[in-house]
Amino acid sequence: MSTSSDAPVTRDALFERLAHVSLTDERSIRRRLHKARTPQALAAIAADVERAAEKVSLIDAGVPPIDYPESLPVSARREDIAEAIRDNQVVIIAGETGSGKTTQIPKICLDLGRGRRGLIGHTQPRRLAARTVAERIAEEIGQEIGETVGYAIRFDDRVSSTSAVKLMTDGILLAEMQRDSFLNKYDTLIIDEAHERSLNIDFLLGYLRRLLPKRPELKVIVTSATIDPERFAEHFAAADGTPAPIIEVSGRTFPVEIRYRPMEFERDGKVVDQDPLDALCEACEELMLEGPGDILCFFPGERDIRDAMEAIEGRKWKGVEVTPLFGRLSNQEQHRVFQPHSGRRIVLSTNIAETSLTVPGIRYVVDTGTARISRYSTRNKVQRLPIEPVSQASANQRSGRCGRVADGIAIRLYSEEDFASRPEFTDPEILRTNLASVILQMTMMRLGDIAEFPFVQKPENRAIRDGLLLLHELGALTDEERNGEPVLTQTGRDIARLPVDPRMARMLVEANRLGELDAVLVIVSAMTIQDVRERPMEQQAQADQKHARFKDANSDFLSFLKLWDYINQSRDDLTGNAFRRRMKDEYLHYMRIREWYDLVRQLREVTRQLGWSARHDVAGDRSPDAIHQSLLAGLLSHIGSRDGNSREFKGARGTRFMIFPGSSLAKKPPEFLMAGELVETSRLWARDVAKIEPAWVEKLAGPLLRHQHSEPSWSRKRASGIAHEKSTLYGVTIVADRVVPYHRVDPEAARDMFIRHALIEGDWTTHHTFFHSNVEKLEAAAEIEEKARRRGIIVDEDTLFDFYDSRLPATITTGRHFDTWWKKERQTNPEMLDFDPDSLLGADAGDITEEAFPDKWRKGSIDYDLEYRFEPGHPQDGVTILVPIPLLAGMDREGFDWLVPVLREELLTELIRTLPKELRKTVVPAPDYAARALPRLIPYEGPLVEQFAGVLRSLGGRQITAEDFRPAALPAHLKMTFGAVDRRGKVVDADKDLGALIQRNAGSIRSSVSKASRTSEAKAVPKWTPENLGTVAEEVQTVVDGHEVTAYPALVAAPGGVEIRVYPTKAAAEASMMTATLTLLLREISVNANQMTKGLPLQQRVAVDNYPHGGAAG
Repeated sequence: MSTSSDAPVTRDALFERLAHVSLTDERSIRRRLHKARTPQALAAIAADVERAAEKVSLIDAGVPPIDYPESLPVSARREDIAEAIRDNQVVIIAGETGSGKTTQIPKICLDLGRGRRGLIGHTQPRRLAARTVAERIAEEIGQEIGETVGYAIRFDDRVSSTSAVKLMTDGILLAEMQRDSFLNKYDTLIIDEAHERSLNIDFLLGYLRRLLPKRPELKVIVTSATIDPERFAEHFAAADGTPAPIIEVSGRTFPVEIRYRPMEFERDGKVVDQDPLDALCEACEELMLEGPGDILCFFPGERDIRDAMEAIEGRKWKGVEVTPLFGRLSNQEQHRVFQPHSGRRIVLSTNIAETSLTVPGIRYVVDTGTARISRYSTRNKVQRLPIEPVSQASANQRSGRCGRVADGIAIRLYSEEDFASRPEFTDPEILRTNLASVILQMTMMRLGDIAEFPFVQKPENRAIRDGLLLLHELGALTDEERNGEPVLTQTGRDIARLPVDPRMARMLVEANRLGELDAVLVIVSAMTIQDVRERPMEQQAQADQKHARFKDANSDFLSFLKLWDYINQSRDDLTGNAFRRRMKDEYLHYMRIREWYDLVRQLREVTRQLGWSARHDVAGDRSPDAIHQSLLAGLLSHIGSRDGNSREFKGARGTRFMIFPGSSLAKKPPEFLMAGELVETSRLWARDVAKIEPAWVEKLAGPLLRHQHSEPSWSRKRASGIAHEKSTLYGVTIVADRVVPYHRVDPEAARDMFIRHALIEGDWTTHHTFFHSNVEKLEAAAEIEEKARRRGIIVDEDTLFDFYDSRLPATITTGRHFDTWWKKERQTNPEMLDFDPDSLLGADAGDITEEAFPDKWRKGSIDYDLEYRFEPGHPQDGVTILVPIPLLAGMDREGFDWLVPVLREELLTELIRTLPKELRKTVVPAPDYAARALPRLIPYEGPLVEQFAGVLRSLGGRQITAEDFRPAALPAHLKMTFGAVDRRGKVVDADKDLGALIQRNAGSIRSSVSKASRTSEAKAVPKWTPENLGTVAEEVQTVVDGHEVTAYPALVAAPGGVEIRVYPTKAAAEASMMTATLTLLLREISVNANQMTKGLPLQQRVAVDNYPHGGAAG
């Protein structure tokens, strides 16, 4: 159309013209048209419309005439297929392998005019298939890749602006959905190999089911093998319930005879259970008798294949070549099945030959009927690989492999009844895998509740919960929901943007934070692809020897880095061909190395777009701890602790596993490890493991940890409550027993503990003035209870608790918290926490007076402290007079029998009860007589019992005397206790018997008067004279430990004469003085000993003869 000034542009004309531009351009231009208000705006839009239409014209011009190979079954049905696509939004096309549906349906769409306004998107489950199919279609239409037909896979995008068909992996389309939720760049989508029912395929089909009503011009074609196409038709049923049309295309197949040869059968009336290997060999012998042709045998796993090889080779069949086929074989070994050969070949394969690979030349099949099916355990949260009977559909796929070149025969090593009892189809992947990645993508795309998503087969709610649990483990989801759907954290959004498994994406997020992104990129890439290290069956020992240099004693992950560094160095040192040769010699797979490099490069680019920095590591600059902590972030439920000294580990949720024998840690297992993968085969194995520290787990797991606390107690040192903590993660013990602050466990209980133990009981060390003042007030109040000998006078602990509780903020749970708060609070309210002394005593404390309960006892000129104790059974129960040790020698019992006034009436009552019965009967009731007697007594005027006896006689008691009382039988608290006090004021000894107390402390008493002896004592002299010893003073005074002590000097007889010595008591000094004086007199008087003793009794004569100090000569 013209846009010149003589032909004004109209809005309606432009809207009509939009039918000739791409769907993407139409969407953006339509919005602009609705907003345009001026001719100039419309003119600018018209120019853009013309440019957009030109692009569509170029695409259309580039599409060549389409031819269809007549040999392909789909070519014969192309008119039916074209009509179905033209008339329906969704079409299901079912056909066996070889029917041509994969290559011809995109060409039929091109013939229908599809692919001009939008691409014909064609998905494949695998990258190799996407590329080879694109190349095949381009070859058939006579063009190069990138013209009309292109492809996009993870490492390679060969789609141009003129391309109409885009082959891609289903993962590529899923990634595009995040950026373009309406998929506006496509006008047709072909979902190929839908029967495989991978997680991606089921998600795509569910997404398209919801999208189609919003994109009525979008065509969807689902292609499948002839396995349950009706399920897809029902999934895409119209609003009225009409299923989508199904077109079946037969493949190029020949008839296949099915023979059942169960291993359990009856023979001669007995049940025979045949050995599986014998059954296999007999089946092969039976088939070899049928004629030439190769035999394909299906087994569940690699070990079964090795056993079968040994059994077949043991039969020594001539002209028979045995070839294994399974995923772990090297590329070269796998390709042996495609190479020409002479004689007969027996191929022993896992289910890889069911659909993934077509083995040429197969005439016969032996089906053991089992396979390892990857299945997620919702109980143990690990991926299992149990051996299970295959479904009927899989069994038919297997038998169909022998009908490609001629009539075939398939022997099933199980019964027909067994076959009939098996499930019709294999469970789709969505029913047997963790759904975390699907939930993550759905949450990122805001697709709502996964339980409401239109999957072809809805997963169980338990599987959905497990997917959510894993995302919570990875820190990808918050604890909240928005309109019934999960909410992503920033970590979750980062994980969703990375094109790897969520666990591995979480590793990269953590590696970016810890500065080890490049190293972890390399490791994650290695874990994503098939191991580049090959172990050919015939050269395993040599391969292991070559690979030993890469092993790390503590980490299989670091082995990847050592390998990476070695490959990098080799690539730098060698030319291309030399590098390839070295890799081959080192048993390293060159193509997988390229894939490793490609994935690292792509992840570096993705992380760069996220703004992350991935420095290229030098081996010496890496931090192994940071690397392993990054990996651990994605493997928190893949940890284990060693079970004692065994090789078994206790894992998450009660699982038990062992390290896979190929690991470098298998022989010397660490105490704690993480595993890159937990897979259950014959048992649960941990692959790609590394030693870890429990502290790393604790740091990363955070709220996932479960803590058990026990034995809460008070710590004086910490001034806080403490508890013993055991921390577990999914049942794995991370911390066995650790002391933790109790306020982190139970703040309310910790606060109560602080108030009771610190503020009330005083069990802490503090400098606060209010506290020490309160302690003194409480001690004073407590003394009143001790004096009164009854409890309940002082307020109880609950009252004191309420006092503090009402004043302290709820956040005060430890001494440290208190110190911080009180430092500020006391500036404005310093008396806030001061006790009122009167409030500490109850109402019945008024009769407790100083007169009744004296604090001092005057003895002579000294006031001694009294101490009261109310503790029946304690040696000091009652009243104790505190006597400093230096004054103890001068103490006597005089007056102490009267006790203190408050106890005196009870004392009199108990004295009456010690009287003999005949006398006691005259003064009953005892309390009455004690009360009447008390006012008549004059305290401290002579012994109490003498006064009391006289008063009782005057009150009517019979001839009661002082000797009738038995003071020794009085209760302990009615006898004065004497306490020996050291210079610090501490009672070091106490006794009701003063004499016994003095005797026990005689040494201390003598030591206390040592100061007086320094000036008053003199050394021994043979004879006293006024000049040498002089006058001996009767007493001397000195101060010892603050107390005035009186000591008593005296002469004492000593070898060679006499000397002056100081004694603590006057009596001891007088006795020593007498003996010393006699000694001096005897030495001065000349008396014949025989004359002196003449006439004395024998005993006295002996005493004189043995007098130690001698006498006058003679």
